[in-house]
This record gives sequence, structure tokens and C-alpha cells, in this order.
Amino acid sequence: MSCIRFNTPAMRRQMRDGGMGLDAGDAALLHLSPAVTDSKIERLRLLADSPNPKIRESVASSRNTPEDLLRRLAKDPDEGVRSCVARNETTPCDVLSELATDSAEKVRGWVALNYFVPEDAMAVLSEDRSKVVRGLVSWKASIAER
Repeated sequence: MSCIRFNTPAMRRQMRDGGMGLDAGDAALLHLSPAVTDSKIERLRLLADSPNPKIRESVASSRNTPEDLLRRLAKDPDEGVRSCVARNETTPCDVLSELATDSAEKVRGWVALNYFVPEDAMAVLSEDRSKVVRGLVSWKASIAER
């Protein structure tokens, strides 16, 4: 199998020199996500009931998942699903606070790393029984100080 490059030296030069004349922030406008429609939300609701935990993880990871589904998935028996809820930046703060006392270290660790975790939950996690979770809390505090 050979490696074939599809961009010519002229194309690479154009990309390097600013390509289409976009400012740095405007480049993201070329890659906008499609609008969130009622049918997309309905698909998320259907997938949240899947017997396959990997599919439920996908729903729990989506920034478009409605709050009521995130609340339900936060109580999922599978720790992978709860972990995805814990790391989702759209998860409500009160749900993150609940997950800060989850039985699974992995879930608590993801709560500690979530940018939007409330201070009260971080206080609970700073005294966690797991050295790993306490280490994540400490690490996050150290980078916040920079």
C-alpha cells in the first residue's frame, strides 16, 4: 500500500499562508454543527433506553442531551455511563454534586475534572477516600492557580 498525498505543494502553501483569508476564530465557522432538532432529541431519548451501556454512554456524553436524561443516566447501574454524565459539561451542578459521592472511583474522578463542578462538590472530593481522586482535585487546583 502506498501513501498518496492529495494536496499539492501549491495547496499546502495556500493553507500555510492563511488559505482563505480567515481570522483564527473565523475558521471554526466553517465547521458548525447542524442544528439540534426535535428528532435529534427524540433519538437521544430512544438511545438512552438501549440495553447496550456503550450506547447509553454516547447519550450521556452528548452536549445536546436534555437535563432530564442526564439526571436519569446519572443513576444508571453502569459506571461507564455515570462517568460520561460526570464529564459532560452540560450536566447540572446538583447532579455533579450527587456524583461526587458515587461508589465508583472513576465517576468521582471525572466529577473532579469537570470544569463546571461546584465548590461544595470539590470540597467533598478533596477529602475522598481515593488517593487518585484527591490527586485529581489537587492537580486541578494547581493548574487553576497558574
